[in-house]
Amino acid sequence: MESKKFAKNDSGFVCKNCGRQVLPLGTSSRNHCPFCLCSIHIDNNPGDRANPCHGIMDPFFVEVSAKKGYVILHRCRKCGAVKRNRAANDARVQPDDLDLIIRLSAGDLPSKNSY
Repeated sequence: MESKKFAKNDSGFVCKNCGRQVLPLGTSSRNHCPFCLCSIHIDNNPGDRANPCHGIMDPFFVEVSAKKGYVILHRCRKCGAVKRNRAANDARVQPDDLDLIIRLSAGDLPSKNSY
């Protein structure tokens, strides 16, 4: 049976999609780039870094939740898996690009080159 245990892993990284330096979130695990909103398919459970895929995950839509705020839906370029990640638009350091989040929530899908 798969564990739902959360492993905090808040290290910074260089985005594999846009190449920008991403700083740690400071409060939780940073799991996507705040500039282009792309992620990497590396977790089975949040923070575990146990998934061998490592494909780039593109944001393709945003859900708005009264409880969780903006939730970004990502699809893996390599395997097609879909994952949901909470937006970090309230972060003190490098908040997520709110304009891009709003465009995604409206279904205005940017091309991969327009991030």
